[in-house]
Amino acid sequence: MKILLTGCKGQLGRTLLPLLSDHEVLGADLPDDDITDRERFTARVRSFRPDLILHPAAMTNVDGCARDPEAAYRANGMGTQNVALAAAEVNAELLTVSTNEVFDGRAEQPYGEWDALNPINAYGRSKVAAEWYTRSLLRRFYIVRTAWLYAAGGRNFPHRIIQLADERGALQVVTDEVSNPTYVEDLAAAIVQLIQTHAYGIYHLVNAGPASRCEFAEEILRLSNREAVPITPILSCEFKRDSAPPLYAPLANNAAAALGIRLRPWRAALADFLQKTGYGSQA
Repeated sequence: MKILLTGCKGQLGRTLLPLLSDHEVLGADLPDDDITDRERFTARVRSFRPDLILHPAAMTNVDGCARDPEAAYRANGMGTQNVALAAAEVNAELLTVSTNEVFDGRAEQPYGEWDALNPINAYGRSKVAAEWYTRSLLRRFYIVRTAWLYAAGGRNFPHRIIQLADERGALQVVTDEVSNPTYVEDLAAAIVQLIQTHAYGIYHLVNAGPASRCEFAEEILRLSNREAVPITPILSCEFKRDSAPPLYAPLANNAAAALGIRLRPWRAALADFLQKTGYGSQA
């Protein structure tokens, strides 16, 4: 299969590439490939003629989206429109990566794939637009929602928690924001499984089990042998940031589980990540 992978330099794109070695893959990313440039991106797709476009490319800086919602919509909404139109032109399947932030966080149980969308911030609204263009312009598509993604390298929550623990010796972490910490390697493997099914639709691919930011941080410290570092739980209203996240927005994997695609519990995934990155053995 010929696959075009947007955002190939990002944390999910970099992880997907080696898992697609049985396919002919063309990576696309800035500065050479800009999904907001419809003419140039379509020409790229037209030349390669992929069977499938994997589309994780996005503006994912949630606070940056709040500061510049027009840029968020341009990248995530209209960028995905361009990708979907190009996929339609060459009759390719499309997998669009979305987020738990399309929900409002007011649920009393994890969100199912069918639950109503109601984003409360600019990032979530831009990703709802991405989902809308995908659904409206194509028949053969996957929408994969995930949450709290972390990977080796770059900025991520586990790295930041360990860094701050070492620098400050004490932490304050939000306790009323809840979702699913998700290891990028598990997400990438699940996506590769999903595209082999051709069972199009909407999927929630996250490591199993909800956690608060505070619980996530506590487990990071415990597994990295830093449990002596004290954590003070605080409310999200006490943590100043530009974007307001949905407070309770864990995702339930119903659709993929019905196909036999399940991700392991988040604690097991985190332990694997910390061991592989060397933090798990630190004193």
